[in-house]
Amino acid sequence: MGVFATSADSSDTGHEQVVFCQDKQSGLRAIIGIYSTALGPALGGTRFYPYATEDEALADVLDLSRGMAYKNALAGLDLGGGKAVIWGDPEQIKTEPLLRAYGRFVESLAGCYYTACDVGTYVADMDVIARETRYVTGRSVEHGGAGDSSILTAWGVFQGMRAAAEHVWGSPTLAGRRVGVAGLGKVGKYLTGHLIDDGASVVATDVNERALDWARRTYPQVDLVADADALVGADLDVYAPCALGGALSDDTVPALRARIVAGAANNQLAHPGIEKLLADRGVLYAPDYVVNAGGVIQVADEIEGFNFERAKLRATRIFDTTREILRLADAEGVPPAVAADRLAERRMAEVGRLRTIHLR
Repeated sequence: MGVFATSADSSDTGHEQVVFCQDKQSGLRAIIGIYSTALGPALGGTRFYPYATEDEALADVLDLSRGMAYKNALAGLDLGGGKAVIWGDPEQIKTEPLLRAYGRFVESLAGCYYTACDVGTYVADMDVIARETRYVTGRSVEHGGAGDSSILTAWGVFQGMRAAAEHVWGSPTLAGRRVGVAGLGKVGKYLTGHLIDDGASVVATDVNERALDWARRTYPQVDLVADADALVGADLDVYAPCALGGALSDDTVPALRARIVAGAANNQLAHPGIEKLLADRGVLYAPDYVVNAGGVIQVADEIEGFNFERAKLRATRIFDTTREILRLADAEGVPPAVAADRLAERRMAEVGRLRTIHLR
């Protein structure tokens, strides 16, 4: 059988479109989720991950694409929300034919979805995918792209963390604070550098021994702990989840000793209601899709012709957005995650409505 794609019924999830893609010859199995195009074409990265089942892959792409719609709205972008997952171990099955087959599916959506890097995909992969589609961001500088989007993702998380620190302690700095970084991958390593430069002390962990070796060589002053459970229970001022989602759960929140949670991971809340549990315990949660928007700001800038300083300035404004959300949360007596959702939904509704004004 050849290449084919099927669309799922997305009426129960609120998604505009969910596309299942398969190319048996290259081994490609992918799902593209488009949650909203109210503000413009959907933009979101491609996650390459060895999910246990197709249902698990589908659940992830649905959650991630919805999150991207909210993230892009609060980042002030004229872009909707989408995401894609490729099902499989990238160390085992990632090949040029597979990536190019995936690019064909992206192209078939005719600009409704722009892809970029995520867990398991890198700048070099975007260059390969771009050989089959125009709708790719996060490409290498050599090919006119923005390069590594982790740079501004980490910068934005740092800005959001500064805003949270100001809200809790009255000063927008992490100097003298103890910050736990869970995950020293593409974003965590840059965030660690910003924190150390700001005068924070860092405690960290990672499941990858190479990441731990990098930390030992680059920042020997970082304290390394055995695992995420040990980090959650450590004496911290700030906890920064920077790996996969679901880091804040019914098990981890009661053990958390930090005053602030602000990190780069997507979908940090394991289920609805965790935001209230955090608030009840006096933990300030800076919503993940607000503070980690620097990467999407960076790759979105490619669409109009990339300029790093312009993109960094936009990512720096995450400080102001986070500050406004925390102020609104206090004023309305709701958790910051609820305040952020309200602001995002308001922008999608109010700006999206303008598309009903027809131009001659």
